[in-house]
Amino acid sequence: MDSISEIKANYNDSSIETITDFIDKYSSDERAGVIKLVTKANRDKEKLDNEYKRIKIMQAFDASYTSLALIAGVDEVGRGPFAGPVVCGAAIMPKDCDILYINDSKKVKKEKREELAELIKEQAISYNFGLLDNTVIDEIGIGNAVKQAMVMAIKGLSVKPEHVLVDAVKGLDFGVPYSSMIKGDAQSYNIASASIIAKVYRDKIMEDYAKKYPQYGFDKHSGYGTKEHIEAIKEYGPCPIHRMSFIKNYV
Repeated sequence: MDSISEIKANYNDSSIETITDFIDKYSSDERAGVIKLVTKANRDKEKLDNEYKRIKIMQAFDASYTSLALIAGVDEVGRGPFAGPVVCGAAIMPKDCDILYINDSKKVKKEKREELAELIKEQAISYNFGLLDNTVIDEIGIGNAVKQAMVMAIKGLSVKPEHVLVDAVKGLDFGVPYSSMIKGDAQSYNIASASIIAKVYRDKIMEDYAKKYPQYGFDKHSGYGTKEHIEAIKEYGPCPIHRMSFIKNYV
C-alpha cells in the first residue's frame, strides 16, 4: 500500500483525466490523510471543470461572430505608458485549442502570462506583433499608432485570417472583415490570446530598457506613470524612449 506521503507526491492536477483517475483509485481508502487528499482532488476537479467551461464560452463567443475557420484576435498593450512602444499582438488560434486560463492579460499573473504566451505561440496557427515606438506615437498620436500597429500585426501574419476580432477599436483596414467589441480581451479567446503574447512581448522590451536606463525603473512599472516614474522624470529628465507628448507636464 502506498504511503500518504507517496500518494501526495504523485498527485497530478494537470488534467481532469489524471484527477479522475486519482479519485477512482483512492476514494475507497479510509485513511484520514488520503480522505483529505481525495477531498482536495474533488475540489481541483470542480475548478478545472469550470475553467474548461469558461474557455468553451470564450471560444463560442468568437464563433458567434463568424462561422469561418480562421479567426484572428488582435489587441494592444501600452496605450497609456509614459515611455516605450505600443505593441499589438495578433493570434489565430485553432478552434479546438484547449489551453486553459487564457484571459485578459491584466487578469493573469506575470509568471502565468509568460507560461501561457509560450503555449499560445506553440499552438497558434499564426501569430505576429505590430510595434510603433515613442517617436511615432508623439508624431501621430496614440490612437493612430494603435490602429497602425494593429494593422501591422494582422497583415504580418503568415496565414491570412478570414475574420478579425478587435478589442474596442474601429476604423481599421485589415483587408478582411472585422468585428470590434468592448472588453473583447475578457470575452474572446483569440483576442485574449493576442493580449497575453503582446503583454509578455512588451514587458520584455521594457525590462531590456531598464538595463539601459536603470534610473527610471522600467522593469517595475513598464513605463506607466507611477509616482516613482514621475519622480525619476523630474529628477533625471526624459530619456530617448519617453513619449514627450505624455510627459510634457513633468519636464
